[in-house]
Amino acid sequence: MTIAKQLTRSEERMHSDLGWLNSHHSFSFGGHYDPDRMGFGPLRVVNDDRVAPGDGFPEHPHRDMEIISIVLDGQLEHQDSLGNGRVIQTGDIQYISAGSGVVHSEFNPSEDQPVHFMQIWIEPNAQGLEPRYEDQQIIGETDNEWKLILSPDGRDDSMAIRQDVELRTVQLASATSIHYETKRKGRGFWLFVLEGGISADGNDLGKGDSLAISGLEHLDLVNATHESAKVMLFDLPLTPDGL
Repeated sequence: MTIAKQLTRSEERMHSDLGWLNSHHSFSFGGHYDPDRMGFGPLRVVNDDRVAPGDGFPEHPHRDMEIISIVLDGQLEHQDSLGNGRVIQTGDIQYISAGSGVVHSEFNPSEDQPVHFMQIWIEPNAQGLEPRYEDQQIIGETDNEWKLILSPDGRDDSMAIRQDVELRTVQLASATSIHYETKRKGRGFWLFVLEGGISADGNDLGKGDSLAISGLEHLDLVNATHESAKVMLFDLPLTPDGL
């Protein structure tokens, strides 16, 4: 596999502003279409969402998609046709495997504070499976150490999903670096900067920037700034053509 990269700046993301919802889309979503940004491997949606107090997404259906919400700030109230109902807090991760079909709603229960969360969609490794739901608090994050958030086997207290995708986060202190190496061939990396700024494979990235890379088996992240940075890193399977 040849090395290929695609850098998307924060301001290049597609944008939806519905008043109650302010969302930036790293990939094509809803009425926004870019043939060069249709996803990366099985990763199909990464939305950076902010929902106004007392508002949200009414009941709507999904099927055959792994849907992950990571609350960065505020609260998110979930209800679904499986009988689950919970208010997800800052630092929580929520997982819905829509499978053969699920109906759910997502609301901001606060009267005065917006909620900020990442919404991630990943194609599953099989269709028509029984839907399932799980949520948990992201714990054990340590500066300058990778934290496994999603995995196919749920190891190291990660959330087990129905796809051969691993998601890690790291809080990288100022003037530090971290190494990552995949253990298998034919994989790709997709980076997203949640906070601060880093450099990766010769590219400087700021908050909201993303970088898709295929053809590499290892990657070094460097924070040369005076502030800490937080990054999401997806390790996922790709077709032989890569990007």
